[in-house]
Amino acid sequence: MNKKFTVPFLLLAVLFCIFLVVANLLEVKVVKLGPLSATAGLVVFPLSYIINDCIVEVYGFQRARFVIWLGFLMNLVVVLLVQLALILPPDPVWTGQQAMEAVYGSTPRILLASFVAFVCGSMVNAYVMSRMKVMSRGRHFSARAILSTLFGESVDSVIFFPIAFGGVLPWTTVLTLIWSQAVIKTAYEVVVLPVTLKVVAYIKRREQIDTYDDAASGVDYRWWRVDKID
Repeated sequence: MNKKFTVPFLLLAVLFCIFLVVANLLEVKVVKLGPLSATAGLVVFPLSYIINDCIVEVYGFQRARFVIWLGFLMNLVVVLLVQLALILPPDPVWTGQQAMEAVYGSTPRILLASFVAFVCGSMVNAYVMSRMKVMSRGRHFSARAILSTLFGESVDSVIFFPIAFGGVLPWTTVLTLIWSQAVIKTAYEVVVLPVTLKVVAYIKRREQIDTYDDAASGVDYRWWRVDKID
């Protein structure tokens, strides 16, 4: 029996959604890493790109596209629930309402930034990974993973930070965040690359699958075709 969704794929999809949701909740904090400024979402967000690379490498672009839209939907649900919690009247004995509003009150704006930036960046990452695999005939996974992440993270940062923090933070800080995030997140990919290689190799062996998005596969690169996942 040919299963449409296997346990490894579902596990990758769940982790992708978790990392995305947590990253967006942490994006409200700007941190200082030596001479560089970044957001606290840096702790987990690059992991979503690594999982994206794994899914494209094993299952192909169309599965990755499905997971990208699923991740955004889950993030939307979380943000709406957080906003509902903020709206509910606090008990007089609880004094944390202002603190909660200060931290999560900006979430709708960050959600808008995340929607545009995450979808564009993740789709670019998946597309570059998919096309490079066909061009290289499946070789040089490390180079493909790094370059696709660099392209995706650059697009993500260029879109996300002006929308999320423009007018809130000084523009010099926003520009610093744009290039530093792209560089740091790509470096993150390089550091964990040995683990990524082992995970991809294990899933390929377990699934007995190695998808190529060539002409014969009938791949559809249109971003909105979430119904096409085979």
